[in-house]
Amino acid sequence: MARRLSTGINVLDREIEGGLPAGSIVLLSAEPASQSELFLYELTAERQTLYLTTVRSDQAVVDAIDRTTTRTGDPTVRDVGGDAPLDRANRLIGTLPEEATLIVDVVDALERYDRGRYRRFLNELQTVMVNTGGVAILHGLNGVDVPNHRDLTAHVADVVFDLRTTVTNAEVENRLVIPKFRGGKALSEPIKLRLAESVNIDTSRDIA
Repeated sequence: MARRLSTGINVLDREIEGGLPAGSIVLLSAEPASQSELFLYELTAERQTLYLTTVRSDQAVVDAIDRTTTRTGDPTVRDVGGDAPLDRANRLIGTLPEEATLIVDVVDALERYDRGRYRRFLNELQTVMVNTGGVAILHGLNGVDVPNHRDLTAHVADVVFDLRTTVTNAEVENRLVIPKFRGGKALSEPIKLRLAESVNIDTSRDIA
């Protein structure tokens, strides 16, 4: 079995048998109006992290990480939005050290490129992650404006985390579905989460 790297989120590590296989690309898909950023912030705690932001400014991301009350690290944050985000992301990814975490938030801006060019980016990213033994997290937003190449991202990704947020009259429900896990075991059932100040498993029972 491939060497596992902790996500930094203990409750998630337990569910996926110790962590993510080294060299993996992970797609974290979620609704724009969700607490998915908590995942990203907690993922910075475990290892040296390069955080590439394509929509928010680098200062906005730094401020958000500083304000959060959950456990975080001290990531290097770079804004690759604006002109030529794919080229800027490529240059920075080439500087990744051994066993680092890469976060791309959000990957949507890169998925809008020509399919052939985006495919080359994903394949080059895969090579970098295998060579450095790190983990890449691609944060993708669901909704009516999902880019055409999300299918390509999901196919190349070794692991898919699908965070599903449902608002009812009683509560906001968050369930994490892991339908794909190369080098490990995909989960047969969703994990019910509590996403407030940190990422935790909701152990309350559903009432039919």
